[in-house]
Amino acid sequence: MNERLQKILASAGICSRRQAEKYILSGRVAVDGEVVTSLGTKADPGLQNIEFDGHPLSSPDKICILLHKPRGFVTTMSDPQGRPTVTTLLKGLKSRVYPVGRLDLDTSGALLLTNDGDLAQRLLHPSNEINRTYDALVRGVPAGKDLQRLARGIMLEGRKTWPADLEVLHQTPHETLIRIVIHEGRKRQVRKIFAAIGHPVKELKRVAYGGLWLENIPEGKYRLLTQNDIRKLFI
Repeated sequence: MNERLQKILASAGICSRRQAEKYILSGRVAVDGEVVTSLGTKADPGLQNIEFDGHPLSSPDKICILLHKPRGFVTTMSDPQGRPTVTTLLKGLKSRVYPVGRLDLDTSGALLLTNDGDLAQRLLHPSNEINRTYDALVRGVPAGKDLQRLARGIMLEGRKTWPADLEVLHQTPHETLIRIVIHEGRKRQVRKIFAAIGHPVKELKRVAYGGLWLENIPEGKYRLLTQNDIRKLFI
C-alpha cells in the first residue's frame, strides 16, 4: 500500500513526521536507489526499497515509554547548543524513540517517547483533547477570582484558552502550589497564563498525561508502557 514517505519514516521509528519532512527535503531519503526530495512522494514499504542515510528501513516493534524528565534537559534528539537531551537518559533502550510533543527546558515531569508514528499523531491531534496535568508552584497567592478566570479561559496572544481545571494544593504567604489540567498544547501555556494574572511560575512539573500518572518513576528514569497504560492515555 502506497503511503507518504513522512509516514513511512515515522512508522519505522526514525523520527516524527514533521522531522521526516526536513530529512526528505535535505536528500537523506531514497526509494529504489533514487534520492527523493519531494514531500508528496508516496511509496509501498512492502514492495519498494526505502533507505534513510543509506540504510534500509526496518520495522521495529512498536513501543512507548514514560520518562520522568528532569529540569535542564531539552526535548529533542540533538541540540546545537550542546545542552543535554532526553535521549541521553534512555540507557538500556535498544529501540530508537522520539518525543511526543515537548516539555520546556525548565519543566520536569511526564514525557512520552515512542517509535509508533500513528500513536504519536493520535496523542497530539487537538480533536482528541487529551488532558495534561501539571503542578505549578507560583509566586504569591492568586485571588479566587483570578483562578476562576483561568478556569473559564483567558485571552492569550489573540486567542482564548480552553477551560481548565484548577485546584490549590498548598499555600504559604509567599507562594501557592496549584494543580492545573489543560488539553491544549500551546507553547509554554501554563507559564504564560499564570504570568498573565501576575503570579509567575517558579517551578512546573507535568504529573500526568491523560489518565496515566507519573507516580513512582524516579527522576531521570523511564518505564515501558503496556497496552493498558496506553489506553489510559486517552482517558
